[in-house]
Amino acid sequence: MASRLGTWWFSSALTVEDRLLRWLAVLRFVLLLNALVLYAYRIDAVTRPVLGAVCVLAMVVWTPLASWLLADPARRTPWWLGLDLALALALVLLSPVVKGAGFGATVPGFWVVGALMAWAVRYRWPGGLLAGAALATADLAVRRDVTQANAGNVFLLLLGGVIVGSMAESLHRMALERDRAQHEAAVAAERTRLARAVHDGVLQVLGLVQRHGREVPELAELGRLAGEQEVALRALIRRQDTVDPDALAVSAPDRVDLVAALAPYAGRPGVEVVDLGERVEVAARIGSELSSVVAACLDNVGRHAPGASAWVLVEADDERVVLTVRDDGPGIPAGRLEQAAAEGRLGVAESIRGRVADLGGTADLRTDPTGTCWTFSVPRATTEPAGGRIGS
Repeated sequence: MASRLGTWWFSSALTVEDRLLRWLAVLRFVLLLNALVLYAYRIDAVTRPVLGAVCVLAMVVWTPLASWLLADPARRTPWWLGLDLALALALVLLSPVVKGAGFGATVPGFWVVGALMAWAVRYRWPGGLLAGAALATADLAVRRDVTQANAGNVFLLLLGGVIVGSMAESLHRMALERDRAQHEAAVAAERTRLARAVHDGVLQVLGLVQRHGREVPELAELGRLAGEQEVALRALIRRQDTVDPDALAVSAPDRVDLVAALAPYAGRPGVEVVDLGERVEVAARIGSELSSVVAACLDNVGRHAPGASAWVLVEADDERVVLTVRDDGPGIPAGRLEQAAAEGRLGVAESIRGRVADLGGTADLRTDPTGTCWTFSVPRATTEPAGGRIGS
């Protein structure tokens, strides 16, 4: 469950942006209609009709294109948003060329508000302030005389960018708090259900094995192991309430050296962790999950192929980490994993493949009578949620 916590923070931000930008798409067309009507009404003031027609055509083409571009989160990049703002600035700066030095209203008019609000929604109030300041500066720069109306429009640009950006940030925080509350309620309900099921089943059996292990000398070791697993399972259930969503979803993860994290497994009999002499730094969560995967693989070797040797190798490039766990045991009989899954024993499916899948990676298994080889490939770093920063 913890592995999914990093997704809903990003989902909340995108949900807020998606809704605001959908309304902005409608507003863009309204502003375009307003600009076209006013341009046609003041056509007599145009001194260069060809250039004016080009400006109008640019607005007509860009309005639906910008709405389409910003509909997809993957396209909400600084490049496209920068182009949106640059076009608005260019149309403002061309106004004295199109209409002459004594013009009243700029060619785009209120159409530039579309770019202003896009920056405010995407980059919150800093983006709105930056876009508003750029548009205000361009508007003042092309005017021979600054009237009270012009000054008022400049003030509204600055104020509007900050207000819309602050509203977007506030809505995002509200969505985040709502999702956090829903998540915590779901965690609490699942913990209660799981604790009840485990207490009625697994913990009772472990406790029974522990008690009988003390009474029968031959089962003393089994009883001790059962007691350890009972304590560990109870601790795991209690820890479910201590998961901090902000720590997992918002804070930047610590980095760990995966090779160093796997080094302790070399202390197991017959296990060799191959050290290529290079650090392989990954996010702490990735290191923890891959360490658990290796532990599960080595546990299977010790359980099903006692006496076999095992090797652990870590390789990496700039984008992915490749982890290989190989042994020289008798291999896994054909159909054995499917049979285990059918019987409800999901060690390989959950402890190994499930963990790797949660990291966005792949798990490849090759087995024959000469041994078993697992190859895991996972992204080297998790994707950082975008949203609140202009440079993101």
